[in-house]
Amino acid sequence: MYFLRRGKVIELTKRQEKILEMVKANGPITGEQIAEKLHLTRAAIRADLAVLTMSGTLDARPRVGYYYVGKPLASLFAVPLNKIKVADIQSVPIILKDNASVYEAITTMFLEDVGTLFVVNQKGIFVGLVSRKDFLKVALGGNDIHRMPVGVVMTRMPNIITTTPDESVYIAAKKIIEHQIDCLPVVKRATNSPDEWEVLGRMTKTNLTRLLVELVEEK
Repeated sequence: MYFLRRGKVIELTKRQEKILEMVKANGPITGEQIAEKLHLTRAAIRADLAVLTMSGTLDARPRVGYYYVGKPLASLFAVPLNKIKVADIQSVPIILKDNASVYEAITTMFLEDVGTLFVVNQKGIFVGLVSRKDFLKVALGGNDIHRMPVGVVMTRMPNIITTTPDESVYIAAKKIIEHQIDCLPVVKRATNSPDEWEVLGRMTKTNLTRLLVELVEEK
């Protein structure tokens, strides 16, 4: 069994797992009673009880004892993240043509309340993306945002990290973490051009957070 502490997944020891099962079956139960059942002293299991309490699986009340209050991390995810596909949780992409002005792009981003826009050419092929950081750089440079095409400031393919509808949420999440980005374009190969891509959706940190909450609440 596992639990999360300070951002790291910690594996429980065999004794801690045994204590956990004991409390689930017999709680509330005092530390002295637990130690007696294990044929140990109260001091010998003090650290184990502290770990289980900090993990959120056990709690304790004075003169009452320890009782079970939660589930270990592993049991929260009965449906592994590597079994859930990006297509199951992706959002609708906000798309802009590459000849639109930076001003139009900023306005679109504000109205749609998103942090990233996907840019396509006149054939609908995905060619790049722009974020708030890109617009900030343009504004600080004193450029005429009404005349400047968004294509000038966007990050272009193939220098963009993408995902696909069939990729697992786990792999997509790893990409977001490893590359320190907020959003992944969900793409597929263009029908008439296998070297080009079309945008189908977007995978964001919000999508992943929403999934995490849903998985926990279902349990």
